[in-house]
Amino acid sequence: MEFLVASAVGVLTAGGVYLLLRLRTFPVILGIALLSYAVNVFLFASGRLAIDKSPILAKYGEASYTDPLPQALVLTAIVISFGMTAVLVMIGLGAYLEADSDRIDIEDTEEDTGA
Repeated sequence: MEFLVASAVGVLTAGGVYLLLRLRTFPVILGIALLSYAVNVFLFASGRLAIDKSPILAKYGEASYTDPLPQALVLTAIVISFGMTAVLVMIGLGAYLEADSDRIDIEDTEEDTGA
């Protein structure tokens, strides 16, 4: 089970880095989203992968439970990453409508530098 989760984190990270290195706005936004998903899965897995365990203590002092802190961190990170992705999409859309291109590399021309 841990190998599967570690492989998923690796694939998400590799895909996110690949998309971050693109020269277009929206693949970069998707790369950031993939990296945030990889971090969320990593944080969730850091609380130990336990099956059929409750995140709270049982009534009679049962010692087997999962740690609720990584679950709370992941829920908070999901909300924050969704909001930031929405902001980045709006900034990218505004830049695309302003420049009629979604390329992120800016070529310096003689008109831009004033020479």
